Amino acid sequence: MSETQLQVSDQGIFKRYGLYIATILMLIIWFLPSFAGVPVVGQRAIGILVFAIIVWASECMSYPVSAFVILALISFGCGLAPAVDNPEKLYGTSNALKLGLSGFSSPAWALVMAALFLAAAMMITRLDKRIALWVMSLVGTKSKNMVIGAILIGAILSFFVPSTTARVSCVVPIVLGMISAFGVKQGSKFAAVMMIAVAQADSLWNVGVKTAAAQNQVALGFIDKMLGTTISWLDWLIAAAPYAIVMSVVLYFIIIKIIPPEIDEVPGGRDTIAKMQAEMGKISPNEIKLLAVSFLLLFFWATEKKLHPFDTNSVTLAGIAYLFLPKLGVMSWNDAVGRINWGTILLFGVGIGLGTTLLKTDAAAYLGNQIVDIFGIKSMSALMIIAVFGLFLIFVHLGFASATALA
Repeated sequence: MSETQLQVSDQGIFKRYGLYIATILMLIIWFLPSFAGVPVVGQRAIGILVFAIIVWASECMSYPVSAFVILALISFGCGLAPAVDNPEKLYGTSNALKLGLSGFSSPAWALVMAALFLAAAMMITRLDKRIALWVMSLVGTKSKNMVIGAILIGAILSFFVPSTTARVSCVVPIVLGMISAFGVKQGSKFAAVMMIAVAQADSLWNVGVKTAAAQNQVALGFIDKMLGTTISWLDWLIAAAPYAIVMSVVLYFIIIKIIPPEIDEVPGGRDTIAKMQAEMGKISPNEIKLLAVSFLLLFFWATEKKLHPFDTNSVTLAGIAYLFLPKLGVMSWNDAVGRINWGTILLFGVGIGLGTTLLKTDAAAYLGNQIVDIFGIKSMSALMIIAVFGLFLIFVHLGFASATALA
């Protein structure tokens, strides 16, 4: 058996038996002797966390289905455990379910949901395609310039579409359409480089812009719960955008070096882009409305806590509400509903609910103390702490297909 076949076989085994492994380990944790410093309900929450990690990493079931299973486990697993303040009574399935559902009342969840609707509006009005073609018309049709254009599209849309999944859903079909229109052959290195640039640029700018990714909102939600503070959109941009800019440049040179395009310039590329722009016609009233709303949202995000008291999440929801208004907006519910990944919305809410359960049952504090002791973090410098956690997260990330689930 070849190495590739062996890897595929191993992945199949993990996927096939992932649910059994997850269930067995969860039950072992549940029925182990009580962990010192954590109540029984917290121990149950740790077991559910281990179950979720294995299920998500093995992909033995779809993410939306896993969300329902995790909710049920929180409700009954934690609900039938002794209460924290009075061990003679049960925690209660109703109280446990409230913890599991708490993610759906989180402002971070609301922003992710709004982001997917904003992306739907982009696709319905085709504003995303117009922006992409405009960028490509500026950079030219030399293959290396078009790679730069693909990275720029990801960077620009990260300011207006607050979800990686939503941005990729917008941009990938457009880039594929352009590659097809250029007549590029299947298996082309140029096509491969373009697709890699789109996906990786979106990921890089997740870091640079506070509203660009769901996982940012997860972090901010827990920062707010635990520390009672938050980070404004502009402060985040000042701190993180330089990283995204530098890494975008690094990305360009790495992919061009590793997978050099086989063509120097796309034959007839400029004419093809001009033809595609002509087919779109003049900018429509709905595109103008959406562009105006997008810039208005960007203004309110950037001036959060500077010029007004409105938070990012509330402003975004107000913008989406406007886009749905009859005659004033740009889309109807029926237009948008089929373009929304409801599984992402469900998983995100349950993921935050699981995190809240860990916090409220003292399980998070227990796990944090264990990590501190195992790695000897108390004696480390700040730089070493960041390095250790960075290495740990890189390793853990290898097992997850969803950054939302990982967060």
